[in-house]
Amino acid sequence: MQIVFAASECRPYAKTGGLADVVAALPPAVARLGHKVSVYLPFYAGVRKFIDGESKVVIRSITIPFRDSNRFVDVVNGGIHDGVRYFFIDCPEFFDRQGLYGTAVGDYPDNAERFGLFCRAVIEAAKILGVPDVFHVHDWQAALIPVYLKTVYATDPLLRSAATVLTIHNAAYQGKFPPTTTEELLFPWEIFTMDKVEQFDRFNFLKGGVVYSDELTTVSRKYAEEIQTPAFGEQLEGVILKRAANLHGILNGVDYALWNPATDGSLAAHYSPDRLDGKKACRADLLHAFGFEKVAETTPVIGIVSRLATQKGFDIVAKIFDEFGRRDLVVTALGSGDPYYEGLFRDWAFRFPASVAVRIGYDDALAHKIEAGADMFLMPSRYEPCGLNQIYSLKYGTVPIVRATGGLDDTIEEWDAGKGTGTGFKFEGFEPADLLAEIDRALLAFKDRKAWTLLMRNGMILDHSWTGPAREYVKVYEAAAQKRA
Repeated sequence: MQIVFAASECRPYAKTGGLADVVAALPPAVARLGHKVSVYLPFYAGVRKFIDGESKVVIRSITIPFRDSNRFVDVVNGGIHDGVRYFFIDCPEFFDRQGLYGTAVGDYPDNAERFGLFCRAVIEAAKILGVPDVFHVHDWQAALIPVYLKTVYATDPLLRSAATVLTIHNAAYQGKFPPTTTEELLFPWEIFTMDKVEQFDRFNFLKGGVVYSDELTTVSRKYAEEIQTPAFGEQLEGVILKRAANLHGILNGVDYALWNPATDGSLAAHYSPDRLDGKKACRADLLHAFGFEKVAETTPVIGIVSRLATQKGFDIVAKIFDEFGRRDLVVTALGSGDPYYEGLFRDWAFRFPASVAVRIGYDDALAHKIEAGADMFLMPSRYEPCGLNQIYSLKYGTVPIVRATGGLDDTIEEWDAGKGTGTGFKFEGFEPADLLAEIDRALLAFKDRKAWTLLMRNGMILDHSWTGPAREYVKVYEAAAQKRA
């Protein structure tokens, strides 16, 4: 099959979150299964440093019409990497900006036009470079591709058999714009209804993708269930529930070429399930990096690498900061996000300098050191579509403590000391006492070094590579293509 991926992010070209990691890793995994794969991305300002030496314009001046004017875009060849061809939609007035979606002040006011143009340009480019069997579109920024195909391009003979698959990475981000977006992007007003793209008098990009795509996926089995409920559906649960028969929960994989303690270049020592000695050196290196000295081997180290936000459960964590200080443990935290939580974490480290250290920001090498050097990894998210850090932690023998939601629930099996089964610790509720009780369970388990080693190895031997998920996606592509045959 021929598959076109369309997304607003892909590592290393542009990244703000996990979407970029998925779009970097899934296409090569699909290509390795024998399929022809291309990826289309916006040509942001930051992209140029990656491809200037090999890039060339393969299509010049595609006309993208708007209500009152036309825009003109080039398509830039990004080369072939890991069996995948990359193309970039070049429209300097829309994409030659430092931020992907906005500035510190807020979102760009023309985001509807920016990503509406991106969607239409991908379709026009594909008509020239090769119409795929399936357009695999990601999140709201690419969600208008299926809407365009079934409305504006419905009678185009070149596109008649092109199917669409939409992946919802996080239902909270939907792309909501004024009603006039309908005519600005040259859609017929008939689609601005509550059963199509309209929601509370807003033009909703993601809702349009849900309605018009042939098949839908999201990034874990549990999250697929959750987004059909009011608690997690972000007011789209009704329309998602109507598409339940076409919704597939496929757990994200991870790239073990980047996240593997046996080969990781950021670590003080390498280790594997059969040779764990290197983890002690990694722990010592992590403690040194955060300024700790003379931490006893019996004192567990809890790692945190996260966006600091309420979604990640840090409102719950903040309520038990003092309880952490009363326990024999060390916390090493790395993250940035909401200024409120950044301030809380700074204050936490100030009040407990002997046991809590915090770095505000993101440092990739330090993130790897935390995954390898910590004994436990804390992810108490209120919701988590998939999550990647808990999967990294499993590979690194760093036992996850998570809330049982989304991909966290799918990937972590509760430790059973009697049977020697399980990979981590899970709590169900939203109360600080629920989290604290699970932390205390982990601290107690840590005292039994033989059992803890078994627990570590249980997680390290699991395979969360992209091979399995890629096969599942191919089945979805085949189902979508069958509908258009």
